[in-house]
Amino acid sequence: MEKKEFGLLGKNISYSFSKKYFEEKFRKLFLKNHSYNFFDIAEIESFNSIASNQKLVGMNVTIPYKQAVIPFLDELSAEALQIGAVNCISFQNGKKTGYNTDAFGFEKTLLINKKEYHKKALILGDGGAAKAVRYILEKHNIEHKTVSRKSEINFENLSEDLVKDSLLIIQTTPVGTFPNVDESVPFPFEGITDKHYVIDLIYNPAETAFLKKSAEKGATTLNGFYMLEQQAEKAWQIWNS
Repeated sequence: MEKKEFGLLGKNISYSFSKKYFEEKFRKLFLKNHSYNFFDIAEIESFNSIASNQKLVGMNVTIPYKQAVIPFLDELSAEALQIGAVNCISFQNGKKTGYNTDAFGFEKTLLINKKEYHKKALILGDGGAAKAVRYILEKHNIEHKTVSRKSEINFENLSEDLVKDSLLIIQTTPVGTFPNVDESVPFPFEGITDKHYVIDLIYNPAETAFLKKSAEKGATTLNGFYMLEQQAEKAWQIWNS
């Protein structure tokens, strides 16, 4: 059987969930000819030499290359095109096609605890993952505002009143990821109530400082693990289609 290679494209990615997840999947499915590697690159320009590997079937993409990789691809799925970020690449028939499975994973996560009164959201951060979040909120007609360093509403001027009024909070920045588990974006937690649904896309640690502080105010909280599992399954489906 010919060898099939998969991997994760990113920067400083030794902590990754994907490698463990897919290696476990290969074991369970007795796929001895499958391997999953890290493509840990300092500059996106190195992508072309990785992509020239004929055995490469599929690739996950993480921070900071979800947007930067787009010009190097031949095609984008309709969703990836609309979102403007790619986290999954399929190498088939000599073509490099970009997909966004973050949107699929986030939608599944959102619907676990979403109530009918979750009509307004705050998205913390403005990277590739935030773009997928925005896409899904729009699909579900949820009003949303972005809070980032450069946006009109930023971490310095975010008000307690706006937090009280936005019952859905999605934390998409890497702040608080292992090993910096005590860190959190500056946030007026006084505005959090027991009606809030707070999602942090980080999965390691299982409970970030951000989720901990939100839970103390009575919010329903969820980390990014389920989203990650769901988007990984969707990627596997794409690679095998």
